[in-house]
Amino acid sequence: MSATPQRHRRARRLTLAAIAVTAGAGALVAAALPAGAASGGGQDSSGRTVDVQLLSFNDLHGTLEPPQGSSGTVTELQADGTTKAVPAGGAEYLATSLREARKGKQYSVTAAAGDMIGGSPMLSGLFHDEPTVEALNKMGLDVTSVGNHEFDEGRQELRRMQYGGCHPTEGCFEYGKTFEGAKFPYLAANVTDEKTKRPMLSPTFVWKKDGIKIGFIGVTLEGTPDVVTAAGVKGLKFGDEVETINKYAAELNKQGVKSIVALIHEGGLPASGAYNYDCNVPGAGAGISGAIVDIAKNVDPKVDALVTGHTHQAYACSIPDPAGNPRTVTSAASIGRLFTETTLTYDRATKDIVRTAVKSPVAANHVVRRDVPKAPDMTELIGRWNALAAPIAGAPQGHISADIPGRGSEAYEKPLGDLIADAQLEALSPADKGGAQLAIMNPGGIRSDLAYKAAGGEGDGVVTYGEAFTVQPFTNMMNVVDLTGAQLVTALQQQVTGPVNGLNPKILQVSKGFTYTLDMTKTGADRIVVGSVKLNGQAIDPAKTYRVAMNEFLAGGGDGFTVLKEHKNKLVGVSDLDVFNAYLSKNSSPANPIAPPAADRITVIK
Repeated sequence: MSATPQRHRRARRLTLAAIAVTAGAGALVAAALPAGAASGGGQDSSGRTVDVQLLSFNDLHGTLEPPQGSSGTVTELQADGTTKAVPAGGAEYLATSLREARKGKQYSVTAAAGDMIGGSPMLSGLFHDEPTVEALNKMGLDVTSVGNHEFDEGRQELRRMQYGGCHPTEGCFEYGKTFEGAKFPYLAANVTDEKTKRPMLSPTFVWKKDGIKIGFIGVTLEGTPDVVTAAGVKGLKFGDEVETINKYAAELNKQGVKSIVALIHEGGLPASGAYNYDCNVPGAGAGISGAIVDIAKNVDPKVDALVTGHTHQAYACSIPDPAGNPRTVTSAASIGRLFTETTLTYDRATKDIVRTAVKSPVAANHVVRRDVPKAPDMTELIGRWNALAAPIAGAPQGHISADIPGRGSEAYEKPLGDLIADAQLEALSPADKGGAQLAIMNPGGIRSDLAYKAAGGEGDGVVTYGEAFTVQPFTNMMNVVDLTGAQLVTALQQQVTGPVNGLNPKILQVSKGFTYTLDMTKTGADRIVVGSVKLNGQAIDPAKTYRVAMNEFLAGGGDGFTVLKEHKNKLVGVSDLDVFNAYLSKNSSPANPIAPPAADRITVIK
């Protein structure tokens, strides 16, 4: 994950000002449901128990249009054990899917687990995610937790997302309209002001209908400062997820709210890449690993379900709470490709959710398929904002000869990552630009594939400004710094060690000439074969100083690369997006498009 420091660049302000002026789940899912899963039909609401439908999703990241390339698919397990890629996502289809799912449900609540905004494609990111908040309002989102990306532009901008108002430097984007803010509450129970010790936003929310009360507690991962630039979280403290949830669960109970759902922007790693795999294999939580497992095992039994996110994975598991009762833990992948439907059986007498081994909350993920009708209000919204972005979005930047995988690629080394690193090296290698000898790029900063034929149909192989922005939306400023060979090797080791990267390696993308071997049959730092680390064929000298180009997020130690903060002699250059666009323009043409890099710089042993 990457963050967004200093996004309000002068050139962008002027461009946006100009714009403002001129504007004037099928059968397989059903088969995977645990025994006792409700079919969702109507029911007598006067009985002792009543079913409440909980719809949830996470990590939308401002993705309003269908995501490009492999990023826009989900893996579906077939009846014969094979898998297939299913196109998914897009606000027009997500809105339709949610509305169809609610039909016939007397009680339905929709919640999200953070990162609704941030790292967004150009359609939303150019306008500081106002379009996404507007879309979520129309979709009927009731509540969400904050995620780390909600802090990309700092607390004041997050508060603007909640309460509304025009951008402080760029003003109102639509003539005669003021941004209204979110009609749903952002919950940030474990995010407190360092001075006042108070939560920066509401910690809880209680959904009510016909005497039914369901409380929501929203938290983001305690490690948010590790994956966001320092400027984005300045003056804020991020508390332990379990301690915070348990504290507010007790408070809700005191208020008479016995049914509780935790919205947690922290997640797990499933045993399968298929969204509809059976997560509940023998053994408690055996179908999932990662940080969320320990959280689930320690969150107070007062909490009846956990809706999670952050890892961009799909799962619907049952992990026993500390009292041994079954409890659902769910995640709906990312960028609007899935949504989760959970049945909460509410007992009017106890005011609690029934969670016995036979009748417990049950959940399943459903695909946001693109063969359903588009929601007209989402089509109108997307068209309106696209018209505002049109003056710059469609400008050609370069040409490619085929899809260049980036975000959607499961490989450690991504062709698009290599291309971005090469662009940074070329721009910053001249002596007066920093004298870089190599460049490194964080994988979380690559937000999409670069598709040969874009959804907009502007022309095969043409890379527009909007597409380049979607790949690198953070506009991080480039840095060139001094690092010793020993520090470089330590950075490579930090890819696969520590609390952030130990279970979920964050493999840095590297520029041409920089090579090494990653041995995944080993553990910890030993996964980096030290003698294999070379620059232009020469072994890295631990005592020698090297000039290294990277974005300011990495230079600040982001994503757990703490050794990178120890750099010296920093030179600040232009933004990573400017560097990328300049490289595309200089090195490609319709007759000579850029081909996908071979991705042969990191040798992986499995």
